[in-house]
Amino acid sequence: MRRLRDVPRWFARRFGYARAICLLLLMGFAALRVADPAPIQELRVRTFDNFQVLAPRVKTVRPVTIVDIDEKSLADPKLGQWPWPRTRIAEIVTRLTQLGAVVIAFDVVFAEPDRLDPAIAAETFPNLDGATRDKLRALPSNDQVLADSLSGARVVLGESGGPDVHASLDKTLPVTGFGLVGDPQRFMVRFPGLLRNVPVLEHAAAGRGLFTIRAERDGIIRRVPMIMRAQDVIMPSLSFEMLRVASHSDTILIKADQSGILGLGLRGFQLPTDRNGQIWVHYAPRDPTIYVSAIEVLEGRAPPDKISGKLVLVGPSAIGLNDIKTTPVSPVMPGVEVHAQVLEAALTGATLRLPTWGITAEFGAALLLGLLVIVLAPRLGAVMLVVVGALFASALIGISWYSYTRHQLLLDFTYPMLSTSAIYLTLIFASFVREQSQRRQIRSAFSQYLSPALVEQLAHSPEKLVLGGEEREITIMFSDVRGFTSISESYKHDPQGLTQLMNRFLTPLSNAILARKGTIDKYMGDAIMAFWNAPLDDREHQVNACHAALDMLDQVEALNLARRHEADLGGRVYIPLNVGVGLNTGTCVVGNLGSDLQFNYSALGDSVNLASRLEGQTKQYGFPIIVGSRTAMAAKDRFAILELDFIMVKGKSEPEVIYAIAGREEVMHSERFQRLRNLTIEMLAAYRGRDWEEALAAIARGRKTDQANTLQQLYDLYEVRIRHYQANPPPQDWSGAHALLTK
Repeated sequence: MRRLRDVPRWFARRFGYARAICLLLLMGFAALRVADPAPIQELRVRTFDNFQVLAPRVKTVRPVTIVDIDEKSLADPKLGQWPWPRTRIAEIVTRLTQLGAVVIAFDVVFAEPDRLDPAIAAETFPNLDGATRDKLRALPSNDQVLADSLSGARVVLGESGGPDVHASLDKTLPVTGFGLVGDPQRFMVRFPGLLRNVPVLEHAAAGRGLFTIRAERDGIIRRVPMIMRAQDVIMPSLSFEMLRVASHSDTILIKADQSGILGLGLRGFQLPTDRNGQIWVHYAPRDPTIYVSAIEVLEGRAPPDKISGKLVLVGPSAIGLNDIKTTPVSPVMPGVEVHAQVLEAALTGATLRLPTWGITAEFGAALLLGLLVIVLAPRLGAVMLVVVGALFASALIGISWYSYTRHQLLLDFTYPMLSTSAIYLTLIFASFVREQSQRRQIRSAFSQYLSPALVEQLAHSPEKLVLGGEEREITIMFSDVRGFTSISESYKHDPQGLTQLMNRFLTPLSNAILARKGTIDKYMGDAIMAFWNAPLDDREHQVNACHAALDMLDQVEALNLARRHEADLGGRVYIPLNVGVGLNTGTCVVGNLGSDLQFNYSALGDSVNLASRLEGQTKQYGFPIIVGSRTAMAAKDRFAILELDFIMVKGKSEPEVIYAIAGREEVMHSERFQRLRNLTIEMLAAYRGRDWEEALAAIARGRKTDQANTLQQLYDLYEVRIRHYQANPPPQDWSGAHALLTK
């Protein structure tokens, strides 16, 4: 009998190594599903989101009405901006009660005494006479007026769970009663802090519940907890507390076992939940018909049929009150409507459920499909295998869809499909070996003539060996040696030495570009043209280009140190190499450009020309790296970027803001750079505002701060301009742009 450790080896010899790897993959994906990492969870919930988008809940009844604290109510002079006086809130409660509301709930918290209380007004206004102050003090408090209104109605007050513990939490305030079966508390969603209403309101209300809704890691509200633990107090959700008050129940029953919370119960009502006491909300599309403006309620214009016999939620939809949520069916849904959706789904039995046997079904489907692919793949043709796979995939999706639409069950088909697809891809990988051999032949034929990135693209797509191009956004680099004429004159009797120096110089610079995913277009003597995001995609092409430029400066500095040492040993004159780099981002035509006899992968466009012009300005502005605005904006959070000028380039109708890159993140966060940048911003603002004296003063402050003289050349440039403009003021329509006169 074979030993267990010999089974994979025997299986590989008998059925092939590809099948053995697939068997290991099948086990690996099973372990991955058990671990259930965040990416797997997100794939699953996104699938369920799509189900809700395709088939949202259909409303058959509308048991909930929302009294909306909307923009119209906030704009009405009777109410004004939020928060409103508690007396106005009391009027709303009274009118809703008179109209026959079953339960009224507030999706807001009254955590502090009313700032418009008569007693507070008596102490606040300085010019009141004593009699008026006494009259104000004698009036009942606004909170007491609201409390009196609450005591005559069935009202649930909203409370908030949050990250901050409130040391002043009053433990004597009333709370909802609970009956616990098992130990559900360890499974509940927890909040460190609990923000409650002022005591006089808490004692007058019929109930109180948490309106806090915690979004999932992608910001979408899918599951809403019905029971929570906030600052060691068990609290129902606002929506479930409304159901308790409506059913005249004194206690909420919470059932739990070793696996978690099973559900909540009221008199004549049961609500299944997940193990953490949450329900998966089955959303309907946004429903404007359930909204009534608060001002309409106050003015007696609310339709009685929208209030009578309804559960009424009072909450905000106004953007400024910051209670907007994202749900699977709507990117913008007021939080108060999420509570309404929970109530509707719970009352109509339309909540979604993840069945306890669902994961077993997923494992079974993954195992069955995986084994079928492993067995059948070598025997079936590629087309037939795709057809069979499509049939199985359709069956999985169909079963999942049927379970959702007919039984409100959420069954995940993504795990079996992901597992089976990985196995299928592994098996067909063997068929690419022959194709790789052909690609190696192409690489061997063209690697001496084309860039490595282009060779790889040609190896995958030989049809690209034709003239033509495409438009795409790229970042272009031009680099050039400063003072190359002086260097070349020092080698006029040693041309081979000059060639060796250029090779020694260009090699590390080229490596810096290639290491940052760049494509070298061409060498022009001592200059280099390169670009990013072509031919291969690079989502961070602007950032990679900036890194490459800084890497090039580091390489030049290292080369200069070595050359200085060599010059000292050989007794030769040392002339340092200095490089200027221009970067710009824009849409260009890239492709195989040239003639029928010879062509090269290159780029054309205004953005290319501007990058060349920016490289030419490095000497004038005193910074070795100058970049265009689009490059700077994309890289501003990763590099020390300093605005230099607002320039007008010949051939372009719009001016361009240009920037210098002074270093990476450590420089960006340094106090010295922050001070210099702020002073430069002040100088530029004064300069463009024609405040010449203030601009000169900012330059003077900058010179005192810039002890390393990093910005000396920039300050000199602007001082000359300002002196010129003082003598010859610019025209009235001058925008601050400077026309480039040099390349």
